[in-house]
Amino acid sequence: MTRLTSCPDAESVAVRAAAHVRRVLEQARAERGVAHVALSGGGTPERTYRLLGEDPEALAGTEWWFVDERCVGPEDPESNYRLAEEALLGPAGIPSGLVHRMRGELGPDAGAESYENELRERFGGEPGEPVTLDLVVLGIGPDGHVASLFPGSATLTDERALCLGVHDSPKPPPERITLSLPVLRAARDSLLLALGASKASAVAATLGEPTASVPASLLRRGRLTVITDDAAAPAAPNPR
Repeated sequence: MTRLTSCPDAESVAVRAAAHVRRVLEQARAERGVAHVALSGGGTPERTYRLLGEDPEALAGTEWWFVDERCVGPEDPESNYRLAEEALLGPAGIPSGLVHRMRGELGPDAGAESYENELRERFGGEPGEPVTLDLVVLGIGPDGHVASLFPGSATLTDERALCLGVHDSPKPPPERITLSLPVLRAARDSLLLALGASKASAVAATLGEPTASVPASLLRRGRLTVITDDAAAPAAPNPR
């Protein structure tokens, strides 16, 4: 069952989300000796990242991956890596060898192939098998997209790739790299963050019937934690 928590404001969301990440990391290290986390970009998780960056001891023994990336260089203001570096990785002093950056500057196809090879080299497994991350941190768009998997996109039906190139994102920039839906679904834990009234209908749809028109609804429910502010929380049904 999906775990849904509503908080009074954005700061409360960030505090609760950071605590959730720390718990997942601690458990992963205790069970397997290392934790693997994939980060999203966008403004929603930034405060969570900054709180985590203030607690480097809690992040030890973790390798950092990315859920998606825009096809720009790492110094570009649009780069998801740049956001994570400035908010979390840099302040926490994470060694570069533990950070697996999507190389957006290679373009969507070459960048996706490069990242798939890096994932397969680190995790092993047979072609067509998803890898298992300990945690994916996700935002959600008003249209219900997660990562760079958009409503009705052909990328949602790819069952074999670990990483996909996106050429026609409806949200600029159009060219991106994204983890595939099977990789997101295979993660041991998914944390979905949402802020603001513009996300409320998407969050409600995420908790409804799974449909390709709302990619977030296709996440693995039993492994999904949703944390929202009150504005983004689904409205309670009216009593009859």
